[in-house]
Amino acid sequence: MAENTPIEQIVERAIGRALETQFPQLREKLSHQVLEDIRPHLGSLGGGAADLLKAVALIHSGSTQKEILRALLEGTAGYSGRAALFVVKAGAATGWQGRAFESDSIKDFALDVSAAAPAKVLRDRLIAKTNVADMDAKFISQFGAPVDEQILLLPLHLKDKVAALVYADSGTDNRGNIDAPALELLVATASAWLEVASLRKQAAKETTGDTAERAEAPAPAPVAPANYSDPFASATPRHAQAAPPPVEEPIAAVAKTAAPAAAAAAPALDPFAQMSPEDADTHRKAQRFARLLMDEVKLYNQAKVAEGRKNKDLYDRLKEDIEKSRATYNKRYGNTPAASGDYLNQEVIRSLAEDDVTLLGPNFQH
Repeated sequence: MAENTPIEQIVERAIGRALETQFPQLREKLSHQVLEDIRPHLGSLGGGAADLLKAVALIHSGSTQKEILRALLEGTAGYSGRAALFVVKAGAATGWQGRAFESDSIKDFALDVSAAAPAKVLRDRLIAKTNVADMDAKFISQFGAPVDEQILLLPLHLKDKVAALVYADSGTDNRGNIDAPALELLVATASAWLEVASLRKQAAKETTGDTAERAEAPAPAPVAPANYSDPFASATPRHAQAAPPPVEEPIAAVAKTAAPAAAAAAPALDPFAQMSPEDADTHRKAQRFARLLMDEVKLYNQAKVAEGRKNKDLYDRLKEDIEKSRATYNKRYGNTPAASGDYLNQEVIRSLAEDDVTLLGPNFQH
């Protein structure tokens, strides 16, 4: 995977710092930190820095996944003539919404991912700025070619995958423009904020003890409607695949085909079945909280995780983050019945080391 651009690194560092604070104040502090960090660098993007800041702030104002994606598309208006978002799932790219197209037929449009531009973006996970000849011919035939015959295709990353493609061009008349750096920043911001929204949602579930996640009362996953209101369902961490998807949001937290079987097996495999209801609930909350903490470590240390697995020294590379998470975990659950569960170490091994403790190195104590 190619290195992030400088502007993406700035955004990620800002988000990383803000996430160290309390979750209830996350949105306000994160938005402020990101905007402050990117403000000095906006000059390299040309004019309209104030408008770009507004577009970034609009993305950060989204509290659900649909709102974030819609804000992203709205933000493209000042930097492209037309824009559309295609959901990538099971090797296919399907239209979700578009802006400045003459009809609503972007929705459910099946993009030919074998065309040169989509194939390159999905393969290399990098932006493609190229000639219209490299785009899906059917798409161009149906919606028209941009006047300058140039297109931009950007990958929206989520959970280490290309979860969507954002298409942009200058439009079919002479009034449009296309600003690749600005669009790249908006897509990177949306990707980061989607990750944050996912973490915040997990934290809220942990705090409130969402009964929908309790293993003793599993419910079959609802069947998804025949549309793409769940565009990023395939971009889910493996450990979360048994949770039912939120109907109101476009990014589901489940791989639907696995959910019924996992739910059916839960009662027989419930490790807390012999505990009192109160103790079992505490153990489940502690387990979910440990998963959340390790997801956060992985999210903001992707390069270190990859190198640590390769060199079998994950713990040494991530010691500061792991021990900071351990302190947070122990503060909440160290004096509860869940202390005996050792869930933080379990998640370090499962999530960071992919169940291979040797990847953590000799200095990891468990």
